[in-house]
Amino acid sequence: MSDPNPDNLHVLPPRDERSLRRRGIYLLPNLFTTSALFAGFYAIVASINGRFEPAAVAVFVAMVLDGMDGRIARLTNTQSDFGKEYDSLADMVSFGVAPAIVAYEWVFYEIGKIGWLAAFIYVSAAALRLARFNAQAATTDKKYFKGLPSPASAAVVAGFIWFCASYELRNHALIVALTVLITVACALLMVSNIRYYSFKDLDFHGRVPFLAIFAVVIAFGLISLHPEAMLFTTFLCYASSGPLLTLYQLRRHAGRRMNAEANKDGGNHKGAA
Repeated sequence: MSDPNPDNLHVLPPRDERSLRRRGIYLLPNLFTTSALFAGFYAIVASINGRFEPAAVAVFVAMVLDGMDGRIARLTNTQSDFGKEYDSLADMVSFGVAPAIVAYEWVFYEIGKIGWLAAFIYVSAAALRLARFNAQAATTDKKYFKGLPSPASAAVVAGFIWFCASYELRNHALIVALTVLITVACALLMVSNIRYYSFKDLDFHGRVPFLAIFAVVIAFGLISLHPEAMLFTTFLCYASSGPLLTLYQLRRHAGRRMNAEANKDGGNHKGAA
């Protein structure tokens, strides 16, 4: 006899959902993603408590862990759609919300609406940057990023705050203006179409010259001397490399165009003679 109540019918979940329940999730790469998420959350809590140097350091820790989870997944063959989505959400917290909150607690609260508006612009730009990256991941050139990557953008903002906090440069109008300028500029670079080198084509398995290893040792030594200044300078140079490369390419293209027009005009004059 059929059940008169159709609401009691058992509907099976989709096949993908049943498969996910049965298989679970991979632990190792998602453990790194969770650690990166924790570091971003800690940065928020530390900034609320007025501990800005640990907050900035936590953003850099999140960036290191974020760079490791994908590589660990590829090395152990544990890539999954769940891991990709989880990583994107963790990036939004660690490199979108956390730097904005740290900047707001640092100096933005002193300038009222302009401050929280600058923080919101950064958060929304990070969300748009991550959404565009996920939507175009299968079609874009792996050698370049479109727009400043959110981890590098967060490193610029956090590095500047770390540098200023280390040298007690907080209570200056110039620092407030520079913090707003850097935060908004990083937000605009994230949503721009400017290309940034991704370093994904580097071969870490091949042999390198001996001097390359020595250069890495020197770099680590310099960073250890003044990490706040060196890390901020490094990522500021990377953030500037995109616009500078774009300007160089536009100038070279304009020069080629002018040379082509000049050669064309020269050919026409010869033909008329």
